[in-house]
Amino acid sequence: MKIVKRDGHIVDYDPEKIRVAIGKANDEVRGKEKATKEEIKEIIKYIEDLNKKRILVEDIQDIIEQKLMEFDRYELAKKYITYRYTRELVRKANTTDKTIKELIEGENEYWNSENSNKNAEVVTTQRDYLAGITSTDITRRFLLPEDIVEAHDKGIIHFHDADYFAQNALHNCELINLDDMLQNGTVINGVMIEKPHRFITAATIATQIILAVTSSSYGGATVSLTHLAPFVRLSYEKYLKKYQNRNLSKKDCEKFAMEDTKKEVEDGVQTFNYQVNSMTNTNGQAPFLSVNMYLGETDEYKDELAMIIEEFLKQRILGFKNEKGVYITPAFPKLLYVLEEDNIHEDSKYWYLTKLAAECTAKRMVPDYISEKVMLDLKKNELGNGECYPCMGCRSFLTPDRTMSIGNIAKAKNYVEGKGKYYGRFNQGVVTINLPDVALSADGDMDKFWKIFDERLELCHKALQIRHKRLSNATSDVAPILWQHGALARLEKGESIHELLHHGYSTISLGYAGLYECVKVMTGHSHTDNGEGKEFGLKVMQHLNDATAKWKKEEDIDYSVYGTPIESTTYKFAKCLKERFGTVKGITDRGYITNSYHVPVFEEIDAFSKLKLESEFQRLSPGGAISYIETPNLQGNVDVVLQVIQFIYDNIMYAELNTKSDYCQKCGYTGEILIDDNLEWFCPNCGNRDHNTLNVARRTCGYIGTNFWNKGRTQEIKERVLHIDNKVAK
Repeated sequence: MKIVKRDGHIVDYDPEKIRVAIGKANDEVRGKEKATKEEIKEIIKYIEDLNKKRILVEDIQDIIEQKLMEFDRYELAKKYITYRYTRELVRKANTTDKTIKELIEGENEYWNSENSNKNAEVVTTQRDYLAGITSTDITRRFLLPEDIVEAHDKGIIHFHDADYFAQNALHNCELINLDDMLQNGTVINGVMIEKPHRFITAATIATQIILAVTSSSYGGATVSLTHLAPFVRLSYEKYLKKYQNRNLSKKDCEKFAMEDTKKEVEDGVQTFNYQVNSMTNTNGQAPFLSVNMYLGETDEYKDELAMIIEEFLKQRILGFKNEKGVYITPAFPKLLYVLEEDNIHEDSKYWYLTKLAAECTAKRMVPDYISEKVMLDLKKNELGNGECYPCMGCRSFLTPDRTMSIGNIAKAKNYVEGKGKYYGRFNQGVVTINLPDVALSADGDMDKFWKIFDERLELCHKALQIRHKRLSNATSDVAPILWQHGALARLEKGESIHELLHHGYSTISLGYAGLYECVKVMTGHSHTDNGEGKEFGLKVMQHLNDATAKWKKEEDIDYSVYGTPIESTTYKFAKCLKERFGTVKGITDRGYITNSYHVPVFEEIDAFSKLKLESEFQRLSPGGAISYIETPNLQGNVDVVLQVIQFIYDNIMYAELNTKSDYCQKCGYTGEILIDDNLEWFCPNCGNRDHNTLNVARRTCGYIGTNFWNKGRTQEIKERVLHIDNKVAK
């Protein structure tokens, strides 16, 4: 007989534990109230005679209480109930001490690999993690109901970012309204920052804004280079006036002014990159920043924007120097390049930028690509017009703006009536459903699957409502940079942010993971089979969308379906599945489950088929999604990258290419650092296995990670197959 414990773990039945528990209660009573050895044996025999394969520990305790009362041992039963209650209190007691000790001593596996862009050894990260451990403990004991905590612990759902939930003022990610803040001024730490008058100043202020904003939230942030473009012209006009005052010819004035402007753009972009990568926010890391490059955002300043984009790409191709002075692939900022008619064809005016982007991707894994063509088709605002805009961070796409009929509820100074507004909007948080767990719990019964699915969705809904309600208690005073000084709004002091949580101004995300495993369990097929598996997979995705649509209609909260970029959670979900269901071949026999709707990493498929197939599922993941293809080193074959880029433009909204560009500090090897059968990283040239002298960059969940990963994610990286070779694709 197996015992199912409260945390979902399954252990062998041990009658001695029953004797000990009753014995402790026996010690608290006298005389006839004590249970005899024969009565204890009878209780144990009764439990064993039930002949159950599995039994809950709570059911065993209920039986003990019932049998003690049958023996007229009422006082003893009372003491046993007290003992049981005391044990429950102990289980709920503060659990932070041991975890903090393990963190500080570097012995905690979870915190050491929780985030591949955080180094748990440095004090700034440890300070954030110490606060996170305390927040998680408070969240579990006081802020979440038991059923949510239990489901989270069992890996049935995942309540994200509990390490920030104790504060009621922190949201997930955002599109920073940099245009409003630069053009109309802002306040940082009580200091007024007025409109800058040249590009390099604007670029510097932008990084200060980014640091302040990301210190007041916990997810990814995105800014647009379009908002910096007007300051390039201001710089040019300043230089032009300088040369005009020297009575030079018109031609020379314009030539010298442009030369100075290009040098300032170069310096300003370098300053921006240095600042973003060298700054540490209150989360103990460099800001999780994405930079949007979309020529279609402006007509007036398109050429100035092109200058900035070109410089960002050139500097990223060069890379950033590590501590040894060697150029390597940095993690941030993430670059987003929008494909459009002006840059997608060889005869397009800005085709040279797309060629530069392809070269950058081949060497540094960025930029990622957004198809304006596909996005305009998918993202329709309330007037029925297509909109194109960047994601917040790695993949979080807002739903189309629904606030146009309501007006300027954020009181932004750059609001344009009747036009969709995206910058200044944000996400309230994520709760993820473990789809393979739903399938395995159904045990092959399709009717049971849909029933359990709905029950789990309602559990996620309950958890999301808790997130929303907690954030709704915040006022603008908790983070003035966000709510009062333009990053997200310009509310009055003391004003509630409640309205910004409704009417489509912000989203809240129902995440999902493991579609492949879910479909495989229920149908025996992959969701990539273009048959029964794919059909079932699309039904699962539609069911998620139907649920969020229902909640949205009832509550006027923008619930959205989100392909969760699970990093450490992929390992946790896999372990929980194995503990709950044992080893199921092809499902629980790996240390990871598949992210979102992705084709599993070990499945052989070519790049174009993968992107085309995944585009159908990406459409049903409107709150956040990204697809990728795995490639070899393509630095000598940019033509292949350009073909993939053009395919992305015509077929899928958001995609990226995962190339390889690692570095070994011991021998100077540049290429791909490998993983052995024990999931240890090593240099194929000299055998170096020291993480401190290996610079490895891999995309794991939308972002590029550079601080290594847990065993589950490392196994997933090792098992990735290539989707394209080094030949020109046909």
